[in-house]
Amino acid sequence: MSDNTRPNQKLSRRPDQKFKLSVQAGNVQDVAGVQTEPPIVAGQTGRVVEFTTPRSKIIQEADAAIRDDLEHFPRALAAYTALATDPEALACWDMANYITMRKLGYNDHGRVHSFITGAASLAITELLLEGGVKPDIMDSGIGDADDVYLAVILGTMLHDIGNQIHRVSHEQHGVALALPILDRIMGPLYADPFKRAKVRSFILGSINCHDLNPPPLTLEGGITAVADGTDITKGRGRKAFSLGSVDIHSISALAVDEVVIERGRNAPVLISVTMNNSGGIFQVEEILAPKVIRTPMRRYVELRAATRPEGEEQILSRVRLDGDHFVMDLENGQQVAVEVDDSQKRAQEALASALDTGVERR
Repeated sequence: MSDNTRPNQKLSRRPDQKFKLSVQAGNVQDVAGVQTEPPIVAGQTGRVVEFTTPRSKIIQEADAAIRDDLEHFPRALAAYTALATDPEALACWDMANYITMRKLGYNDHGRVHSFITGAASLAITELLLEGGVKPDIMDSGIGDADDVYLAVILGTMLHDIGNQIHRVSHEQHGVALALPILDRIMGPLYADPFKRAKVRSFILGSINCHDLNPPPLTLEGGITAVADGTDITKGRGRKAFSLGSVDIHSISALAVDEVVIERGRNAPVLISVTMNNSGGIFQVEEILAPKVIRTPMRRYVELRAATRPEGEEQILSRVRLDGDHFVMDLENGQQVAVEVDDSQKRAQEALASALDTGVERR
């Protein structure tokens, strides 16, 4: 596929939109001779999804959007500029991505995800402020809009760095890892250590609560959580699928073409999700919607999802349940078996183990 016809993930927006993340074109491509690691089915060719806009181009576009949004907020812009080139932050993003993608088969949690969600968080913040909503930093009298933007961009872009230690408790790990970075960046920007510590608390809260474990209590934390939930297009899911992560998360991510953040009619923020296949509703229901419903953003966000008018694009021919596995028939005739991820069962077994009791089987 030539570079000028290759599908790509793109950040763009019309004047009436605050943020738009879309994946242009977007067919699932079979690439002969490419073996997944580990293989999906032993001895068979892997299935690779190509949405191959270079990472540097995605980051460049997100960077331009962020700088545009922060043009009139000098303290926040200075903080962002320092973060974007900070060696420790760059290393944290890369190692978080290594653990989540290479060791767990998850979607992108590194630099690209950080910059995309950073741009989304500023779009949400701008719409809230335009709608007359005061985030907690302003409502409490601790700071102004410049402080809000600073807290939102730093909290959102650092929210996933704890994954470099482990996915389990990555929120709490992220708080500890972010502290030296924040102190280095914020020190020159806040002469008053009393105010600096107060603003920093909002950033740490956003990192700690972005995955709703526990749910955020501040609007700044809610902005980070919702921005995180908007990065659900197939542009993000492409690599996990190509590495062999064939599950409901990677499959449903391939069904989401576009996420747009714009001014709502009944609320300050409207998030619209366009799908090429109704399977993408999993991304909306399980990832994005809870981050709206279970945060202080609930009152301020409209959420809509729809399939595109052209009809559904087939990602899989058929999915069926066989015992404790989903069996998926791919377009090229391959068959993939994936164990059902029964989170309730795992939770029951963990509790039973801790209490030294049995789990009733049904």
